[in-house]
Parts: sequence; structure tokens; C-alpha cells
Amino acid sequence: MSGLIVGLGEAMVLFQPADLLPLEECATASVHVAGAELNLLAAAARAGARSAFCSRVGDDPFGRRVVAAAEGLGVAAGLVAVDGTRPTGVFVKDVRPDGARRVHYYRAGSAASALDEADADRALAAGPDLVAVSGLTAALGDGPRRAVLRLAREAHARGIPVAVDPNLRPGLDAAGVVTALLPLTAYLLLGMDEAVPLFGTDDPGEVFARAKAAGVREVVLKAGADGCWHDGGDTPAHLPSTAVRVVDPVGAGDAFAGAYLAARLAGTGPRGAALLGTRFAARVVASAGDTEGLPAPAEVAAMLAEAG
Repeated sequence: MSGLIVGLGEAMVLFQPADLLPLEECATASVHVAGAELNLLAAAARAGARSAFCSRVGDDPFGRRVVAAAEGLGVAAGLVAVDGTRPTGVFVKDVRPDGARRVHYYRAGSAASALDEADADRALAAGPDLVAVSGLTAALGDGPRRAVLRLAREAHARGIPVAVDPNLRPGLDAAGVVTALLPLTAYLLLGMDEAVPLFGTDDPGEVFARAKAAGVREVVLKAGADGCWHDGGDTPAHLPSTAVRVVDPVGAGDAFAGAYLAARLAGTGPRGAALLGTRFAARVVASAGDTEGLPAPAEVAAMLAEAG
């Protein structure tokens, strides 16, 4: 039986222009469900791991849509609690004239903003083989910060690997929490733009050295179109990205992380796991939406064979 990955975080209903025009001009919008941890878990499930989402949603149609979407992606939703006093969060993705995406969040006071240590305990009670947390969730408020720290500390104390994706966002101060998580971290999956805030440099060799000096066991440095750096022994090894036409870059890092962690949990080495991650990321950026581009199961089998 494959290992179980449990992720703690917030998933929201996403609206984005269906005609790929800016919000002030679009006539229709498509509706999706997304969130960093759910995106990661969806990719992990598609890559062969068992995955479960621990969160809170409102007792409203959007909350029911989040639960249904998680289950439709192969992610167990039994750890999602329903809050009858707070709503499910919403966010909107804008398409700018230059093709860039800008995301607007409406999550203040959401059900998931009330996450706390009890939610971490619920996640641990599921018996995970790996837990995944992010700085984004920790930045949502004092309760979510406590939940992330408790989950990471308790998992580490029990010998359960902890995966951390910093997911640093402008206006959300999470660098301090992520730094506190480093001694507990088995897998650190960070983007090139997050390296300087965390380690004062974006030189791959220095990033790896400083992360490991802080207690991290294994590092992956994601560089978008430039590929990634993964553990290669004494020095980080570079793996180029897959050439693809980018339709929507949002969700690529989550897809990479989910596939990487599923592969590592299944016994694949860092290079093979990184290769699978790049394949997943390439498929996601070639489609609109955070998870719509995930490869079909038959394609995943070929990717896993390639990753070794």
C-alpha cells in the first residue's frame, strides 16, 4: 500500500475569466477549486500516493464544492471540518494585458482562517507517512500559525517526515515561521524567488549549504523555466525544465512538489523525483487552472517508468 501524505491548509473557490480577458472586461468566468496544499495533494494522488486534506470550510455551497473537488481529484476529504459560523474563502484570478496573472484573495474571516492546534491533532490522528505544510497557511493568522507549528513539531517528534513549501506571498509575513520550521524539515521545496528572503542568496550551492546547516534533510530549488536543482551528493545537481507553451503558470510549483514527494515516498531517488515533478509542472502550466492539466493516469505510468 502506498504511503499517506496529509496536507494542512486552505482551499477556496476560484473564479477566473473564461475568455482570458482582464476582470474589468471579461463577460464570463469559470469556477474552480484550488489552494496550495490541495493542489499539492492532488498531484501527489495522481502520482500514486494516498493523500488527505486537513482543513476547514464553511457550511455553504462553496464549502461543499471544495469537498467534492478534493474527492474528485483523488484526495480524501474526511479531515475537512465544517464550520457553521464562517464562510468558505474565495479568490479571483485576473489576466493582465501582458498575459501575467494576478490573484485577488477574499479569505479574511474564512473558516480556514480559524485553523488551530486541534486541526493539527486531527491530521496526526490519521497516521500520515508524511505531512505537508506551507508558509502561506502559517501567514493566515495566529491560529493557523499554531496549527502549522504543532503539526510540524509533533510529526518530527514521531519520526514522520515534514515537507515544507515556503509559498511566500507579498503582504503575508511567513519567512519567520518558515525559518522556525527548518530544523524540523525533511523536504524543503522552495522557489528561486524565496531563496533570498530565507537564506540571503539565490546561489544554489549556498542555498543548499545554508538550508542543511539549519537542519533541513533534503532541498529542492525550483527555478521555473530554468528547471530545478536537487540533491546530487556533495553539490546540488541541475535538471532542465521541459519546454512547453505556458498558458497559466499558477499551480506549477504545487504540482512539482506533490509529484516529487509522492515519488520520494515511493522510494524514487531525488533526480527521478525531480524529473517527475518537472513533467507534472509542465503539464499544469500548459492548461488554465491549477490542477486541470495534471497528467492522466496512463501518462503518469510512463512518467514513473522514466523517473525510475
